[in-house]
Amino acid sequence: MTSAKMPEQCETMIDVRAGVDQVDRELVALLVRRFGYMDAAARIKPDRSAVRDEVRKAEVLGNVAREAEASGLDPDRLRAVWDVLVEQSIAYEFGQWDRVREA
Repeated sequence: MTSAKMPEQCETMIDVRAGVDQVDRELVALLVRRFGYMDAAARIKPDRSAVRDEVRKAEVLGNVAREAEASGLDPDRLRAVWDVLVEQSIAYEFGQWDRVREA
């Protein structure tokens, strides 16, 4: 598989779409790793009530907003994306927490 062009090198929509598709594949791989950490958290946390941690969620969203702003992106837009990601991660972790303890 050949590497897609960088955004500034794109000359056609085919180039753009190939780049987006490559980034999506990379993001999925990173999300698989991120959800692996949710597996670990579900295994480690002793109480189901510890799965939802609003203080940690706020910290993660703040970290993302700062990184976005430092990179020249709209922090509110990325905060909104991460809010969905974190909520999906929490839901996944609840399921894993229950599954680990049923075994």
